[in-house]
Amino acid sequence: MLQAQKVGVHFAGNYLFDNVSFRINKGDRIGLAGKNGAGKSTLLQILAKAQPATEGDVVHEGEVSVGYLSQDIDFEEGRTIWDEASQAYVELNKIQARIDEINHQLSTRTDYESDEYSKLIEDISHYTDRFTVLGGYSKDADMEKVLKGLGFKDSDFPRLTSEFSGGWRMRVELAKLLLKHHDILLLDEPTNHLDIDSIVWLEEFLSGYPGAVVLVSHDKLFLDNITNRTLEIANKQVHDYKANYSKYLQLREERREKLESAKKNQENYIKHTEQLIDKFRAKASKASTAKSLQKKLNRMEVIEVENEDVHSMNIRFAPSQRSGKVIFTLEDVSKSFGDNTIFSGVNLEVVRGEKVAFVGQNGQGKTTLARCIVGELDYEGKIQHGHNVEVGYFAQNQHHVLKDERTVLEEAEYAATEQTRLKVRDILGAFLFSGEAAEKKVKVLSGGERNRLALAKLLLHPSNVLIMDEPTNHLDIQSKEILKNALNSYEGTLILVSHDREFLSGLAQKIVEFKDGEVKEFLGGIDDYLVYRKAENMREIEKVEKTKAAPAPKETPKTQTDDAEIKKIKNKISQVESEITELETEMEKMEKSFAEHNPSEEELAKYAELQESLEDKMQTWEELAAQV
Repeated sequence: MLQAQKVGVHFAGNYLFDNVSFRINKGDRIGLAGKNGAGKSTLLQILAKAQPATEGDVVHEGEVSVGYLSQDIDFEEGRTIWDEASQAYVELNKIQARIDEINHQLSTRTDYESDEYSKLIEDISHYTDRFTVLGGYSKDADMEKVLKGLGFKDSDFPRLTSEFSGGWRMRVELAKLLLKHHDILLLDEPTNHLDIDSIVWLEEFLSGYPGAVVLVSHDKLFLDNITNRTLEIANKQVHDYKANYSKYLQLREERREKLESAKKNQENYIKHTEQLIDKFRAKASKASTAKSLQKKLNRMEVIEVENEDVHSMNIRFAPSQRSGKVIFTLEDVSKSFGDNTIFSGVNLEVVRGEKVAFVGQNGQGKTTLARCIVGELDYEGKIQHGHNVEVGYFAQNQHHVLKDERTVLEEAEYAATEQTRLKVRDILGAFLFSGEAAEKKVKVLSGGERNRLALAKLLLHPSNVLIMDEPTNHLDIQSKEILKNALNSYEGTLILVSHDREFLSGLAQKIVEFKDGEVKEFLGGIDDYLVYRKAENMREIEKVEKTKAAPAPKETPKTQTDDAEIKKIKNKISQVESEITELETEMEKMEKSFAEHNPSEEELAKYAELQESLEDKMQTWEELAAQV
């Protein structure tokens, strides 16, 4: 379907990759792997012919249709979500317009016996047949299926695209791409603006896609569930692994061990040969042999093993002055946009040193509450900041925070304080912006580079509270681990908005769940939360809820008695949840004690009683939830 033939890309003489060749076949599900800056997005653009290669060529075999999901979107103002999505059907829209025009003429003309009228009859028959063959009569159903799969509701379809955030507009762009049924899909970070529900839907869609898919993603589970092949960009080369991401990691490690062994042998050979050359040069009879050995060394291709630490960020978030014990107090906080209530009645206290995770589906209010806390949005209720609280905020969408016309260095200098101004270049270097990279304009930065710059700005302006909204978007897997270690050692207070279980595991100490307009606290980490929700991962929560969902009963008019009864049951649920939390806390203490000494029979008996009580309470909770 598509061939990359000896493709090379270099900037100012430095190669990004060189002499790269591979083929994409029908049915391939390819994940592009490599560190930030390795050239994954650049390679996608070259395959899409959106950017020329410095050397080599990309050959599309036959009439291959290639679709590319760009991170830059440019919608025409005044279109609704439905109108914008329908732009995917260029030819169908032209045929529909022609059919409408002919129907209008047929309904207004009266020269039924004329040749012109007969020609109109023939034309509408031809266009109608063509419209049917191209799937015109299933177009609306397909659009509805894809838009709903990506998280839109029926009520969103007539709304203007300008009413939606960049993330939601990116979903429309993805919908248009999926509706075009290209032979090859090139997707750069397609899950960045999707909630768990939409990611699961996209996985299923791409798994059944008849063409080929090439994607860049830092979501390991997403890659594992879709890909059957991995192309790794490393040391300016592309290495082809016939495996999904997890299997690729194993194969890469095996390959790395072999390369290290081969490199060691080669170094020994070179050292020995150089000694012979030095020895033979001194003798006239051996001079030609010395020259021959030297030519052989010059022609030898030196084995390179990528140093995994070369591109590591080296970061440490140092807190500023010590804050008071209570960081934030939220009392009866509510937020609505028009008639749409996002959440209401939020009561929450965050104390010094806590690491809190906001979790839940997109659209439930996680980002909204974070923006209320930092003062970016108005709200109802009371949010009080504690003594000496200095907040550093990492926004999910850096396009609105970073200034496109500034250079990386200028943007960093604007964020620096008097104390950190002398460290600007050092900190930028730690985030891989050294030398010429610091002079790049912000507008040309990739998503990963923008996130790294935003993180660098946080270090240049020390704070004792960090509020970070999806900080791992666009970061490669190694960079995520480095960021996690830095946040683990951070002595200040942390609030994280994320749906990445792997990132949150061992980091968050308290979970705040956003669901159906309510905000609830869970004491414990993300793993404890998932055990409580009886799910293996964040996605499983959504799947379990879908499975358990019963068919909606026919609506009957609600009465005040109904409302009172529901309120009574919800109060019981809250009480049972408190009792469950107490039981789990007590059992956790006993488990820690058991790890330190052998439990007595009495302790084991008590633990068994607690376990039985917990099971009873969980059963009660499920019955009450079913009643609601």
